[in-house]
Amino acid sequence: MSRLYEALRKSEMENQQKVAGALVSSRPSEASLDLGGGPIELERTPTERSRVSSESHLVAMTEPQSLAAEKFRVLVTRLGNLRAQRELKSLQVTSGVAEEGKTIIAANLAVTLARHSQSKVLLVEGDLHKPSMNALLGLNLMNGVRQWWSDTNAPLSNFITRIDDLPLWFLAAGGKCEQPAEILQSGRLAEQFAQLSGWFDWVVVDSTPLLPMADANIWNRLVDGTLLVVREGVTPVKALKKGLESLDNAKLIGVVLNTASEFDRVNYYEQYYATTKPASNGHSKEKISEVGA
Repeated sequence: MSRLYEALRKSEMENQQKVAGALVSSRPSEASLDLGGGPIELERTPTERSRVSSESHLVAMTEPQSLAAEKFRVLVTRLGNLRAQRELKSLQVTSGVAEEGKTIIAANLAVTLARHSQSKVLLVEGDLHKPSMNALLGLNLMNGVRQWWSDTNAPLSNFITRIDDLPLWFLAAGGKCEQPAEILQSGRLAEQFAQLSGWFDWVVVDSTPLLPMADANIWNRLVDGTLLVVREGVTPVKALKKGLESLDNAKLIGVVLNTASEFDRVNYYEQYYATTKPASNGHSKEKISEVGA
């Protein structure tokens, strides 16, 4: 993996050299937002109850005291520190290739931001080729970007849904889209996404892998930063370098090393504080083992 680390470190250092200025994003103070369809109040948007499976790996919901959940809290802290140095409100979560866990990382990050940073968070299902976030969150299939695109008069805000009682809202893909690039490259989406994002403290976009699609490069133009997920033993170094080179401006804010550990299912706090209750062993589960934000 040394070649992989060297490639990632080089890309990150080059990106940091391009970062200039130090802007701290402020939270909106208005109670509503006009998105062309009239003012809306987020508190009045429809609410869906999640039915998250214990096998979903959504540890921010199912195992909040695990080491994996703690790693996401560390990631949230590092993103907050980075935000104090530069403008950072919206970010996409991508990976070099498929099967690296980017969707799981994006969902856990959004839930953790909502629960532990007292922020209003919008989670966007930006993978219009192969949407899977509904199943991960334990939600029924719902309308989203696909239906909004078909209704030229509807504001994008009509398709956001609140999850449980969290300050977390979700914009679904609404199913597989036939021409996702046409939607993502449209001025209509850019305008609506910018307006909708203005209401939230954080926007997390679950994007596509860098290869072979170009969607991550399109989302890269709409968000403030890119968080790259790398899974040990899955990411080919050449493919990762090629994917990063495909971005017009990487805006790389960090790297998440996603791997597996037998320690994941251990009750983290019980072991950390050395209680007398013996720790239980379990099967391995995906987690963040290193964050380079």
